[in-house]
Amino acid sequence: MSAPTLSASTTGNNARRDFYERIGGLSMAPLWESLHQLVPPSPAPKYQAAHWDYDKVRPFLMESGSLITAKEAVRRVLILENPAMTGSACITPTLYAGLQLILPGEVAPSHRHTQSALRFIVEGEGAYTAVDGERTIMHEGDFVITPTWTWHDHGNDSSKPMVWLDGLDIPLVAMFNAGFAETGETDEQVVTTPQGTSDAKYASGLLPVDWKPAKQTSPIFNYPYARTREALQGLVRAGAPDPCHGYKLRYVNPANGGAPIATMGTFMQLLPKGFATAPYRSTDGTVFSVVEGEGESRIGDRVMRWKKRDHFVVPSWARVEHRADSDAVLFSFSDRPIQEKLDLWREDRGGK
Repeated sequence: MSAPTLSASTTGNNARRDFYERIGGLSMAPLWESLHQLVPPSPAPKYQAAHWDYDKVRPFLMESGSLITAKEAVRRVLILENPAMTGSACITPTLYAGLQLILPGEVAPSHRHTQSALRFIVEGEGAYTAVDGERTIMHEGDFVITPTWTWHDHGNDSSKPMVWLDGLDIPLVAMFNAGFAETGETDEQVVTTPQGTSDAKYASGLLPVDWKPAKQTSPIFNYPYARTREALQGLVRAGAPDPCHGYKLRYVNPANGGAPIATMGTFMQLLPKGFATAPYRSTDGTVFSVVEGEGESRIGDRVMRWKKRDHFVVPSWARVEHRADSDAVLFSFSDRPIQEKLDLWREDRGGK
């Protein structure tokens, strides 16, 4: 009996496997075996939509205040970690988010780092943040920035706890291996600039005649909610809502018209009572914080109910539709500025 012969396809497959093993020893691999994964026809995010109910989260925040001081923790924060990325400390592959607690009388010590940060005030008022020698008092709904490599500390001189959403570009900086950090010599930096100076110089629609920006970040570091809410009402009076966004504004750097933080875009939108947005999707995964009202968002096939102080995340290229049960205001942030600068950002206003 003659020995069975191998088919041409089997012989070819064996030859390929042998070839792959030999080039593997030189730290090489065949592109054709992974091309479709490396260059997909459309985004296929490996993270998912998620929702954090503030009523469930807040007791744990307050409990953390009895377990560790703000000074010992440096930053007492509970990370909002995407459930599909356990152990990553990320809410999306490019963004970090967490809820920070400062109790009355506490100080979160001064430090600086190359990661840029935003603060969105979720609960309380009267605490301060200091950035490079200037303090600002924070209120619910305020959007505050800490630019890259600026000294900053936080303190609470009020009688109630303060909670805010921290958003940072930690994963982006880690990808570039560009992270640096330093601890301040004292817990509270010396105040060298009168409170309100940045606002007086740069927030009126005018700039000092000879001033030139030294960085891409905004010279304003507190965007008060009262001013933002007034701007939203102005949009309402000006005309009909956008079908996909309702009434939506983006925060800007007055020096160049770009985002206040070079790596993260920030937005505020008003959804009138009963308004339902048309399907929408974009390539920037987006983190939302509910400022006012209640409603729901359909993200892909999942429906999430939300109310004031809740948080949720919409993945890249996921279809989203919002519906407001009452007048609702949503703050959000994403990596859109980076994508736009690289000509990567894309949107679909049909959502199909």
